[in-house]
Amino acid sequence: MHPYASLCDDFGVYIYLNTKMELPTGRETVLHFFEALQKFYPRMTDFDRRESGEYALEEERDSGSYRWASLEAKRLSSGFVNPPTVEDADTQHTRVLEIAPYHLGFNGLDVEAIDTLFVFDLAYAGNHDEVVAEALCSSSPLEGLVQLPGSKVINFEPTMMLALDEQCRLQARLSIETRSNVYQVRTGQFPEVPISVYFTVRQYWGRSPFKTFADSYENQRRICQELVDSHVIPNVVRPLQQTIAAKQ
Repeated sequence: MHPYASLCDDFGVYIYLNTKMELPTGRETVLHFFEALQKFYPRMTDFDRRESGEYALEEERDSGSYRWASLEAKRLSSGFVNPPTVEDADTQHTRVLEIAPYHLGFNGLDVEAIDTLFVFDLAYAGNHDEVVAEALCSSSPLEGLVQLPGSKVINFEPTMMLALDEQCRLQARLSIETRSNVYQVRTGQFPEVPISVYFTVRQYWGRSPFKTFADSYENQRRICQELVDSHVIPNVVRPLQQTIAAKQ
């Protein structure tokens, strides 16, 4: 079981490889790439071409733990939701980064950036923006504004970005996505849907210190977990979890 199981309803480790030129979308190329991935992970059997033009291959979601991969015009993505261990996700993402250049015909000249994400979903049937503000603004300069008599928070999705090196080529981004809306706040009818916490470490590839995409991923994932464990969990995820629990 992954180390964050007690803190959230779902946890995922994702990668996004962003390219400058469009990736190939020919039938034979796309099928050969996903077939090569399927040989490593035979349970990835659900193949689809979505209305957006994105191609996706997934495992069945019913078990709660599943792999997925997708191909868009300028982005290759890979994800593992609720992996048994973070290292299981590492194996998948490294494999995707190793085989994709051969099947999809891109190289370092074409790569804009690689993103490594940790995603935490916390289900809540209520005003998402209000609970995020309550969890993160307590004892802050914004607390008085949040608690104005008769007011209701209807949008609060904090985001921040950091440069982790002098050239600003290695960056980190924390963002929170809420899914309630004004109609739900007005009527008091809220479905149980997740509040998502995203923590991303992005490596811009030009002048990258790494020889391979897999080496870059290894470094990004290490940094991502270090910052998540030392800052995001204690200061964002755990306060959100505790605030949601107190309201249920």
